[in-house]
Amino acid sequence: MIGGTGFIGQPLVRALAGMGHDVAVLTRRGAHSELPAEMIVGERRDLTSLRPRADVVIDLILSSGAQAQQLMDTFRGVAKRVVAASSIDVYRACGVLHGSESGPLEPVPLTEDSALRTKLQTYPPASIEALRKIFNWLDDEYDKIPVERAILGDPDLPGTVLRLPMIYGPGDHLRRFQPVLKRIDDGRSKILFEEGWAGWRSPRGYVDNVAAAIALAAVSEQAARRVYNVAEQPAFSELDWARKIAAATGWNGEFVVLPKDRMPSHLVQPGNSAQHWEADSSRIRRELGYREPVPLEEAIAQTIEWGRAHPIGEFNMHKFDYAAEDAAIGD
Repeated sequence: MIGGTGFIGQPLVRALAGMGHDVAVLTRRGAHSELPAEMIVGERRDLTSLRPRADVVIDLILSSGAQAQQLMDTFRGVAKRVVAASSIDVYRACGVLHGSESGPLEPVPLTEDSALRTKLQTYPPASIEALRKIFNWLDDEYDKIPVERAILGDPDLPGTVLRLPMIYGPGDHLRRFQPVLKRIDDGRSKILFEEGWAGWRSPRGYVDNVAAAIALAAVSEQAARRVYNVAEQPAFSELDWARKIAAATGWNGEFVVLPKDRMPSHLVQPGNSAQHWEADSSRIRRELGYREPVPLEEAIAQTIEWGRAHPIGEFNMHKFDYAAEDAAIGD
């Protein structure tokens, strides 16, 4: 496994070990005694010389087509299959939302056969640079579409691709609950939502459940040369998610939905909120029998508990200006 000591990797290692499989993890630093796995110390560039033997290679942190091609070249004739983590951001809907794709809205829910982006730059360079402060494995050529082409296009080494959702849970470096949870913990009685984004629906997944989906695909031979969306169903809107977080904390405040022109500038989000990212995950459920092992209410509670116990570090993607928010609400 590559990326086995990270956010998704740790629960994935435990899931595979719990299923009785021997797991080895490529790591840049030494022992991880908390993980039931052999540690192979090295960098990605060392794989061509290490060429560790494996039935299945799982790569959670592929960033570019070049990396993916090197992975396939390295393990061709060594492994039986490669499993790669991709993203829902491969779909044309992502480009429509961010404004890089012209034309009509993409129909949702997105299936594995929905149109992919035609523009191969997923995010602008400034966004990639910001994300690299959290995900140091990202490179300048980040795009999961060329990754998928390399993984699925090898005639001799079968690949499996999992298109992952927005993942929350203990260890979430993006702190997806923070915009709501911090305001609740700071004693805010009202929390603002922009009208368009309040109703926006996106694919989500609790980290242990996403790990379970990857583990299932890794050990299932019928997953060879297949693509699977991984996402909770149904897909809730941003406002509905906020309400679930509020209910889990016992907060009795009010969510205030305002049009974009009345929102404070720090809460105005770019993009076309009419383009939803709701994804259909029925294929992995039907073909592999996938079911989320952790119920939604427990997943939300665990995420809140971890978020409160681990204050955010120096880099914070979320913005707070309570004076501006009060002025917008009229308090």
